[in-house]
This record gives sequence, C-alpha cells and structure tokens, in this order.
Amino acid sequence: MELPDKFKKPYRHWSDHLSAKRNTLLQMEEFPGDKKLLENIIVFVNERLKIWEKKTLGETPPYTRDSILAKYKFCNVFRELDRQTIEFHELLNSLREDFPLWLLNVFYCRMVARSETLKIVGLLSFDNQDNRQLYSRLMESSRPRFGNAYVFPVSVIQKSRTPTREKFITEYLPEIVPLVSDEIKKWKRLAVFDALDKIIPIFGFNLRFLWTEVLIDVGYQFPEYIDLFGRFSIGPGALSTLRLLNFKEEPSSLVMRLSNLNVDTGLTYNGQMLRLSPENWEGIACEYRKYSNLKLGKGRKRLYAIGR
Repeated sequence: MELPDKFKKPYRHWSDHLSAKRNTLLQMEEFPGDKKLLENIIVFVNERLKIWEKKTLGETPPYTRDSILAKYKFCNVFRELDRQTIEFHELLNSLREDFPLWLLNVFYCRMVARSETLKIVGLLSFDNQDNRQLYSRLMESSRPRFGNAYVFPVSVIQKSRTPTREKFITEYLPEIVPLVSDEIKKWKRLAVFDALDKIIPIFGFNLRFLWTEVLIDVGYQFPEYIDLFGRFSIGPGALSTLRLLNFKEEPSSLVMRLSNLNVDTGLTYNGQMLRLSPENWEGIACEYRKYSNLKLGKGRKRLYAIGR
C-alpha cells in the first residue's frame, strides 16, 4: 500500500526509511539471536500494519482474527501514524521555519499530551506577556489538562523555582529552549542516544524520556539534525523483549541491527518500501511485551475503541 498523502505531508523524513538508502539488508537467517522469537515479533508487526491499513482504507471491523489485537489497544508500528502525533505536527506546521519556536512548542505539546487542551489555551511564544496570558488560560481550563502523566514526573521539578507543570511550561521552557535549540542546530544527523547526553546538562532537568519523544519529533521534521537510524535509547518497556531476542548485545545497538532486517512492511513511499528504524523497533519491542503479557492474562488492559 502506498502511504496516503495525509500521512506524507506532515513530515519531512520519510525518504530516510527507504530500503534503497541501504547498501545491504540483513536476512532472517543471519540474525544472531532467538530467530523463533523474532519471527513471532515480525508476525505481530505485520498484523498490526494490516489492521492499520484496513482502518485507513475505511473497512469495517473486525480487522483481525487475533483476539488480543482485536480487543486491546496498541501503538502503531510507525509512531508517525499515531493520531496525536499527526495532530501535533499539523498544528506546528506553520512554525517549521522558526526552529527555536517550533522546538519550544513541540516540547510543550508532548508535555501537555492532550490536543483538547492545546486547542483551548493556544501555543507558547518567547513573549513573557503572551505566556502569562497562556498561563491564565491553562489554569482556567477544565481538567484533565494533561494526558499520559508518566511522560512527565512532576517530582523532578517540585523543588525548582517553577514547581508546577503550568509554571514550568510558561516560565522555564521559553527561557531554556533557545539554549537547547542553539545546541541542536550544531548537529549533523546525530543519533538520539548521543543527543540526550548533550541536551540534559543544558536543559537542567533529567527528563530523558520526554526529551527522547521530542528528539524523535525533531528527526521527523529536521532529519539534518537527528538521524533516527542511528543508535537509539531504550525505554524500560522494551528491554525485556530485546534481552530475550539477544541477551549478549547491548539493546541500543540491537535495535540498529534489527533496522537492517529485510522486513516487508507492506507500506511504500513513492513506490519504495518503507523500512523500520531503530526508533520503530524500540516501540515494537515495547508493544510486543504488552501483547505477550495480555496473552498470558497479565498486564494493563487498555481496550481498543473503534474509531480511535
């Protein structure tokens, strides 16, 4: 299936996913690890992509015979296809020529993680008066104001001079993001793994998970700064799957190896097959752990909602 235009237009990075950009691809039999587990994961990946394709083409459910995938919610194989990610990038499209302002607001979007709130209160600027007004709108907005609270542990900022999320957003971010922006603009396709070590000391708070999310977004729009096919940081949710695949290899290197696998995603961009990046593989490892746990009757049961 050719990737529809509505999924092409919000981003600038898709050409990095083309198989033609790699000289060689790793075959399944060459993978140094648990090949049976890898085969099962690829079946999971292919089924998730088929579900997405059927939904995108407007087919009616059921989209799969897999009882777990039919009942429970999972993230897309390509994070770029997530509804909220598309909403954020479309919202910030007009800011792409002003990198510091775009970066300020993509961090803000990921921190709020709730499109409804953003529509009500608006975007940040580097004008203190504008941000004070945004703070008032944010405080007056109905709850819940934020989504996915695990992304931003409030405990990290509680002893700072901006001890609430609202203060941190409207006072600290506009002050510190220009310094981070200046650092990022020095990069030439830096891997996320290395980029985090450069950003955290400048930013001043150890928000590695949130900055990983934002750096992925930077890679989507500014691939000249971030290489999503470089070494990628691994979250705790993905570790168990990756260790089962190959316990001898460092996980952030393993996802790079996996990105060289010759996996048929069934999706093309301008007629060429889209490859899975290390970032995609990290997400796949996390979602497969959830899938495996649910098959065993364990884990968080997030029910799938038709139309979401």
